[in-house]
Amino acid sequence: MMEYTDIGTLKYLYLDEIEITNGTDADSFLIEATAKLLQQTGGRNWLPVIVKELSEDRYEVIGNSFVYAVAERAGLERIWCIIADGTEDARNISRVLAREETPKLNLSTASREEIKSALQFLIEQPNSPLKTVKLATATARIDEAPRQFWKSLDSIVALKCGITKGKGLDLLKTVFYLTPQSQQDAVIEEFSEETLKLKTVSELKTLAKEKGIVGLSKMKKAELVRILAQ
Repeated sequence: MMEYTDIGTLKYLYLDEIEITNGTDADSFLIEATAKLLQQTGGRNWLPVIVKELSEDRYEVIGNSFVYAVAERAGLERIWCIIADGTEDARNISRVLAREETPKLNLSTASREEIKSALQFLIEQPNSPLKTVKLATATARIDEAPRQFWKSLDSIVALKCGITKGKGLDLLKTVFYLTPQSQQDAVIEEFSEETLKLKTVSELKTLAKEKGIVGLSKMKKAELVRILAQ
């Protein structure tokens, strides 16, 4: 099996030593046209394929599957590859870096800016089912919700922010995941009214969110203090 020092090594491997389980979804035209260009420019894939070792002289593609498909179509005998370790983390980051998979955010802990950025990305997708969603409204309602306790992204539907069950929610699930915190295990610090008055509105809203209080966007400081002091 692979020596530890082989990790990160650039190797010129024979195609018949390499197998692939997750191929590219690129259009056949792109593969054909790129394969022809590769043949015309010397047949060297200057962008390496990422592989892991399965056994002696046996490898599996875990990243840059498009490059592998092009090289195969071009009839190359050997291709340049980088050897990665065999962990799932290595596979995941290789596919994300190669833009073969979309990175996901933990919605249980994501910041407001991260939520906004992800929603904007989805809204701007061609023929997006979320194109009518108001970005500012959806961002605010999701950010202010007690999402650290959500067990399913279906909870977003109840926020009435323009995201409904079906294609819209399914699209949302391509960029978000949850790691729900048990409400029984949650330790929420209690403060006196005097202490609460010394905190900023942002800090008060964070405390309110931890307690599962919704509708925070329009609350003034005095109202936040009153509710949290109860």
